[in-house]
Amino acid sequence: MQRRFIFLFNPRSGVQTGKPLQQLIEERCKKEQVEFSIEHSRADADYSFLIEKINTAAVTDVVIAGGDGTISTILAAIHHLPVNIGIIPRGSGNGLAFAAGIPKNINKAFDVIFKGTAQRVDAFTINGRFSCMLSGIGFDAKVAHEFDKQSKRGLLKYIQLSLENIASIKTYPFTISSKEINLQLDAYFISIANSNQFGNHVTIAPKASLQDGLVDVVAVEKANLFAMISRVIWHIRFGTFTTDFAKRNGITYFQTKELTITNTGNAPLHIDGDGKEAAGVFHIKVIASAYSLLMP
Repeated sequence: MQRRFIFLFNPRSGVQTGKPLQQLIEERCKKEQVEFSIEHSRADADYSFLIEKINTAAVTDVVIAGGDGTISTILAAIHHLPVNIGIIPRGSGNGLAFAAGIPKNINKAFDVIFKGTAQRVDAFTINGRFSCMLSGIGFDAKVAHEFDKQSKRGLLKYIQLSLENIASIKTYPFTISSKEINLQLDAYFISIANSNQFGNHVTIAPKASLQDGLVDVVAVEKANLFAMISRVIWHIRFGTFTTDFAKRNGITYFQTKELTITNTGNAPLHIDGDGKEAAGVFHIKVIASAYSLLMP
C-alpha cells in the first residue's frame, strides 16, 4: 500500500540544525518517495477538519510535531480512524514519545516514522475527555494551569513554576473507588498514568505500560513535606513503587481499568499537561488499543 502522510506542526517551531521543520519534512519525504501534505497546529484546538481530509485523501499516517498536549488534542479527534500516528517530539516534556522509545533527535524520529512498526496502544478518558499519556489532579495540575499562561515555555520554566509553588503546596481530600480499592485520603496530587513518566525521562509510574489495558494511579498523600519530597525522589530514582494496593510511606499506587475519584476539595485538573476545568467527580476509563502508534 502506498503511504500518504499528513504532517501537523507549529510553523514557528525551529530545529537544532537551524533548518525550518517544513524543509526537513519535504527533504525526507522526497527521499522516502512518499506523498504528503502539511497542516499547521491550531490555536483553537479544533482538529475535526482532519477527519474528512484523512478519509478523502486515503491518508495512512498522521505525524504530529509537538508536545503531549498537542498530541492529545489531535488524537482526541482522530484516534478512531484507521491511520498510524507518528511523533516528532517538540514539547517541554514529551512523555508519550519517551515512553514509546521515540528519540527527540529529529532525524532519529524520522527513522521511526518511516521504518518503525505500528503498534496498538491504550488511552483513557476523564469524564469523557481523551487522555493519551498522563493526567493529574492537585499540585501538578496547579502548576500546569500556571504554565499555560506563560509566554515563554519550556522545561526550565516548568521547573521554576514547580519550585515557586512548593512553598504553598497543600493537600486535597479525595475518595478513590474502583473494583479493586475504596479509599479516602488527603493527597498533594493524584496522577493517572498510561505512560511511565511525567516527561523528560522522570518516572512517576514505573510499572505503567502503553499496552497493558490499565492505568496506573499514584497518590502522594499528606505527610511531612520534605520527607514526602525525599520519598518520592527515592521511589522515582529506584523504581520501587509497588502495585499491591497498600500505602507505602505516604504513597498509594495501584492499577485498574476504571475508577472514580470524588474531588470534594475542588483540586485542579490537567490532561496531558494542559490545565482543564475541575469537577466534583472524575470518572476514568481505559480505552484499550485506542490507536496505532509508530514505535521503534
